[in-house]
Amino acid sequence: MSFWSKQRVVVTGGAGFLGRVVVKQLKEKGCRHIFVPRSKDYDLREGSSIRRMLAKGKPDMIIHLAAVVGGIGANRANPGKFFYDNLSMGVKLFEQARLAQIKKLVALGSICAYPKNCPVPFKEEDLWNGYPEETNAPYGLAKKMLLVQSQAYRQQYGLNSIYLLPVNLYGPGDNFDLDSSHVIPALIRKCVEAKRRGYKSITVWGTGRATREFLYVDDAAHGILLAAEKYNSSEPVNLGVGFEVSIKDLAKLIVRLTGFKGDVIWDTTKPDGQPRRCLDVRRAYKEFGFKAQTDFTTGLKRTIRWYEHNYGKIK
Repeated sequence: MSFWSKQRVVVTGGAGFLGRVVVKQLKEKGCRHIFVPRSKDYDLREGSSIRRMLAKGKPDMIIHLAAVVGGIGANRANPGKFFYDNLSMGVKLFEQARLAQIKKLVALGSICAYPKNCPVPFKEEDLWNGYPEETNAPYGLAKKMLLVQSQAYRQQYGLNSIYLLPVNLYGPGDNFDLDSSHVIPALIRKCVEAKRRGYKSITVWGTGRATREFLYVDDAAHGILLAAEKYNSSEPVNLGVGFEVSIKDLAKLIVRLTGFKGDVIWDTTKPDGQPRRCLDVRRAYKEFGFKAQTDFTTGLKRTIRWYEHNYGKIK
């Protein structure tokens, strides 16, 4: 409690899905000085906006969660935007943090940075052993440059920055827009809408054979704050659960939990994305004691309840 009560923290992306939970947990830990810059006021792709943000927030620490993200479809439609926006934000934020002598910078990478055919479970030392999966490579590589910059700036300038690699997140408040959402909110929305509108089937991209790992958003926020408090190295750290589930089994589970009685049709003309995703999570536990707590089915039930409660209010 005493650590956070003394910190002034800027949380970029603090009004987003993950950011709201991080800010909530910061407040619960006694942090009294939290500044959340909004994109309409601060364009983090511009150094001048970042300087204004730092002058306003006067932070000891920056937690950089802001990102331009989406599922496979959004990545395929916006490879240039996802690359430029994410790279620009990261590069310029690190530089301005260095110039302002910020005490600590916490940067979030992405599991999309891992090679397409990385051995499972993904170990941090395998990050550079191949090219990312093609549909999300521009985004993944832009986020991976934060690791390069973190290590280079620590070596040359002594900037205390850390780099965390969260697996796919899910939970209440997620993005349920079918044009840009990830697989869990997309499946929940399709099943709930089909059930309410009497549809006899839903269509899902790919073959269903790909596997994914999912981390509940509250657990992710807890891991980020543990690392922010206790970890001081530029060696990358995975944040995950250490299990994988096939998209086909995930769909079956969400169909059951939502009560949808129709069929699931697999559109095999659409890509699966990376064949498998599952993290080695031992380093996070060793370095700062992080272990995910939320049972997967429990997390899905909470997410479904949230969406059902907010049905009709979401685009």
